[in-house]
Amino acid sequence: MSNLTNWLPSQHRQRQLTYLMEIGLIGMLFVGIERGNGGIVINTGVALIVTQLPPLLERDYEIPMDPRLTLWITTAVFLHAFGTVGLPGATTTLYSQVWWWDHMTHALSASLVAGVGYATVRALHEHADGIYFPQRFVAVFILLFVLAFGVLWEILEFAIALSAEALGIRAVLTQYGLEDTMLDFVFNSIGAIVVALWGGAYLSDVSGAIHERLESRTE
Repeated sequence: MSNLTNWLPSQHRQRQLTYLMEIGLIGMLFVGIERGNGGIVINTGVALIVTQLPPLLERDYEIPMDPRLTLWITTAVFLHAFGTVGLPGATTTLYSQVWWWDHMTHALSASLVAGVGYATVRALHEHADGIYFPQRFVAVFILLFVLAFGVLWEILEFAIALSAEALGIRAVLTQYGLEDTMLDFVFNSIGAIVVALWGGAYLSDVSGAIHERLESRTE
């Protein structure tokens, strides 16, 4: 794990990368407005809102969000939004042009969902007397948590696609068939497994902060 930490850029560089991607999201938002593309506008707008969650959690709820976590969150939403915009001059999105783009963004997004589940269950483990979550249980819980979220996401995509078709507008989210849905679940599972194996190294401070807030509410 120390080798992985040494491989990562410095905290200053991580903050710079985060700011650059946030600026890129703003640029993509204007591209969507200029093109009159509601899908780009909504996806980049939601991504920009998500990038503001780390400072909000740190400022208002005193949950530590070090540059690694902020970069992780920003990268996931940036790549998804960029996939909806596509390369300059292209008539299709990266999701259509690059076969692995959807798999990559699903794995990254799933890792964020898994991170939320991991931090929460570890905080409950530390807070509640008489409750003990073995590491294997935590790993299984994270996997099931991510898969359940993935099912809800696929239902949402399907509902949006049907609604867009009925209204005669372009869908904000797109499904590419049963095979694509099954592959989404596979890569969701990969993201969950990565967090289950290495989440403790990067999410312990977040779990501790949630634990402290739970403790303060019960005093």
